[in-house]
Amino acid sequence: MVQLSRILFRKYGNFVDNLRVYVRGGSGGMGLPRLGGHGGNGGDVWVVASKKVTLKKVKDKYPQKRFLAGAGANSSVRALKGERGEDKEILAPVGVTVTADDGKIVGDLNAEGDRLKVAKGGYGGSFHSAFQPTKGQIKQIRLDLKLIADLGLVGYPNAGKSSLLTAMSNATPQIADYAFTTLKPEIGKLMYKDYKQISVADLPGLIEGAHINKGMGHKFLKHVERTKQLMFVVDVSGFQLASKTPFRSAFEAIQLLTKELELFKEELVSKPALLVVNKMDLPDAEDKFAELKEQLQNPAEFSHLLADDMIPKNYMTFRHVVPVSALTGSGIDYLKSCMRESLDEDDAMENKDVHQQRLQRLQTLKHNSHTSI
Repeated sequence: MVQLSRILFRKYGNFVDNLRVYVRGGSGGMGLPRLGGHGGNGGDVWVVASKKVTLKKVKDKYPQKRFLAGAGANSSVRALKGERGEDKEILAPVGVTVTADDGKIVGDLNAEGDRLKVAKGGYGGSFHSAFQPTKGQIKQIRLDLKLIADLGLVGYPNAGKSSLLTAMSNATPQIADYAFTTLKPEIGKLMYKDYKQISVADLPGLIEGAHINKGMGHKFLKHVERTKQLMFVVDVSGFQLASKTPFRSAFEAIQLLTKELELFKEELVSKPALLVVNKMDLPDAEDKFAELKEQLQNPAEFSHLLADDMIPKNYMTFRHVVPVSALTGSGIDYLKSCMRESLDEDDAMENKDVHQQRLQRLQTLKHNSHTSI
């Protein structure tokens, strides 16, 4: 079996599957003692599910990641009952879990329009509080896109994804059922010697034109974003979907899959990815794999093989390119070690980011306590 070819380490992708934000309920308004006036209550902060947004859009639109509700109006001679402060809504994708800073789950947003109150506004000043208002709640919360698996298999129907999943997980993949989706992907679990588990989702096969919703196309693409990383699977000999569709080489298949992802949501192409070249037991497989490796080293040089509307804006770069045969089991163990390495690398990077955020927060608290003395 040809040794693994390692092609271009990618920078950590700009796909966003979790976001930490600062939320503050509005302060209550002052009461009016001489007339018994009641200040308005402060507004609340809500997270609202919307199919039109992604966490990346939220992050880009609000780089400060601060969401403040409006303050309640003070009681006055003209208006003894002060007006309530304005609520603040944070739009988040459907299928998000909201977690408080202490790790407690606030709730899930499983359907369009679902709402969760994440910071309550303060009370307006009244007779019971000596007409003094209270401040709104201040919190740091996390929005996490609920993932269905660590890795999602991306490939055309005959690439051998199901056989690969069965060969890797040594078991019949389970059918998963999720509250936030009607699609039920097959999930295979891989167990390592140190008991680490990795989950792999086999989503329905993609067909050309999936981004315009042919077949299960749109549902498939929506679920690609619910996996940490992508695993492209192609037949080393290429494929022909039907007698009326043109034959595609393995290289063309990779670019067409990339184009489909890009047309649906451009940021998907920046997810960390591995490439599995299947059916290495077929005649001439070694020669075809060598040709594919050469094409992947410099894809732009071979773009003339594709029609203009099939060339992706950005070519995928793969952390690992692994030749396997799901039929004979050749290369499967090596593939498993590559998957583990790729996921461990991202975990280490995420832990480093979390550590730096905590350090920053401690320094800010320290600075604030010094300045208030």
